[in-house]
Amino acid sequence: MLTPERHLVILQKLKEKGTVKIQDLVESTLSSESTIRRDLTQLEEENQLKRIHGGASVMQGKRIEPSMVEKSSKNLQGKQNIARYAASLVQPGDCIYLDAGSTTAEMIHFLDDIDLVVVTNGLTHIGALLEKGISTYLIGGYAKQRTKATIGRGALLNLDQYRFDKCFLGVNGVHPDVGFTTPDQEEAMVKEKAVSLSNKCFVLADDSKFGEIAFSKIVDLHKAVIITNKLTEEVMLQYQDKTKIKVVKE
Repeated sequence: MLTPERHLVILQKLKEKGTVKIQDLVESTLSSESTIRRDLTQLEEENQLKRIHGGASVMQGKRIEPSMVEKSSKNLQGKQNIARYAASLVQPGDCIYLDAGSTTAEMIHFLDDIDLVVVTNGLTHIGALLEKGISTYLIGGYAKQRTKATIGRGALLNLDQYRFDKCFLGVNGVHPDVGFTTPDQEEAMVKEKAVSLSNKCFVLADDSKFGEIAFSKIVDLHKAVIITNKLTEEVMLQYQDKTKIKVVKE
């Protein structure tokens, strides 16, 4: 089977199933595993698919944005491991920015017995922060229903009144060439502003976010340290010269 034919088979199977295993593609195309791996690498470089451990998956749509309920139910154990490590970076006396998002929300559970100030645009964060007795500031702006975040001009103006020791962000895409991305341009602007106001920035991203590119760019990779749950050696090599990555072991 010629290369273009194999690529058509791979993309058609991805369209039908969403994810495919290398072994399935080997059997479907009567090709060697090394050939299929080269095909997947080429198609990933062309942004036609995303490599995952043992196979490939379809790229998410640039504007597709899961709701908070949908995000909260996915890869919960991985997110909790990331959040636990991220919370350990917060020191007494810190002023931090806590971005809206499901993984940043998990951080709150691990912020125990510590004196700090939190500024957030996450509407769902407020109850948990107040229950912890944490000094909390909610920035104003337009309340976005899907992600439960405040965004827009009001949020940007309000955010500009603060300066942070650290900020903790959620993203939808982490790509070695494009950087950090999210589907909503206004939400991207709020995240970018928080980065610019912080001494240190950490992006909390589980392994499903790697290789994805959403509609709106936030910042380049070198602007933040990435905290994630697991990565293959192959993926790590793509990012090692771009930024620092902390892989949290379970």
